[in-house]
Amino acid sequence: MSIQTRIEDALREAMRSQRALERDTLRMVLADLKNQRIEKGQDLSEAEELAVIGRNVKTRKESARQYTDAGRQELADQELAEIVIVEAYLPTQLGADEVRASIAAVIAEEGLDGKQDLGRLMKVLMSRHRGEIDGGQARAWAAELLA
Repeated sequence: MSIQTRIEDALREAMRSQRALERDTLRMVLADLKNQRIEKGQDLSEAEELAVIGRNVKTRKESARQYTDAGRQELADQELAEIVIVEAYLPTQLGADEVRASIAAVIAEEGLDGKQDLGRLMKVLMSRHRGEIDGGQARAWAAELLA
């Protein structure tokens, strides 16, 4: 079952149960998936669906941060609640220790040393763990380990 199909099923259930926040959030995610499919001109692969959902979460996190900075905590809380709903369709995120262990493993396997190898490290790391780690946080830890 594709991710989009799972979201559509969850949307129907949210509509039946009259869960407005979940219904509206899932509709926005489906709209993003549809827009990407139209832009591409063909059906999306599972990896592409995950990328769209990941961008959706990233955008919501940034919105929540901006709302918090502007003193609009109620809107930030709504964005955070929507993030919880959307993240249910992403693969389980690796913990900090697992990410650091993966970074150390890539450094050892590839024989990397120094900040000049950061790009190569991130390329290998993200290809192995697409959707399972936060790239920004992983980059910070990788730079720390390569220093």
